[in-house]
Amino acid sequence: MAETQFVPTDFEPPTALVTDRFRLEPLGPEHNDADHAAWTSSIAHVRSTPGFPDGNWPPPEGMPLDRNLDDLRRHAADFEAHTGFTFTVLEPVTSDVIGCVYLYPPETPEADVTVQSWVRASHADLDVPLADAVATWLAAEWPWERVHRPGR
Repeated sequence: MAETQFVPTDFEPPTALVTDRFRLEPLGPEHNDADHAAWTSSIAHVRSTPGFPDGNWPPPEGMPLDRNLDDLRRHAADFEAHTGFTFTVLEPVTSDVIGCVYLYPPETPEADVTVQSWVRASHADLDVPLADAVATWLAAEWPWERVHRPGR
């Protein structure tokens, strides 16, 4: 991989991770209402999740639905361009949004990717299982060797 390239040009990113407790699919504008409801119901919980050490997200006062939509469009564009990969975490039976996973270029040269995830407070018991399942998935199906998991 070139130094500025996040994934090899011929790499086809996986678009799903399915377990008996949750499933991941690429985050997009179609998730706006459910995504917004998920994180706004759990701002304090998300802000205390390992991997969100800077305390800048989510904003304590929330944000309007249209601004959230702008963020989701940006994440979808990043996925399409292979410059970052964001997944919504869905409850397997109801398909309700219960969290999010972010795979983005690292801020440190010692890593190939930075991984962050959160779940809504009502699903706090999934925080560690989600992070661990994503780590296993990255090792098995993604091209990175040096994974940075802040707070994990």
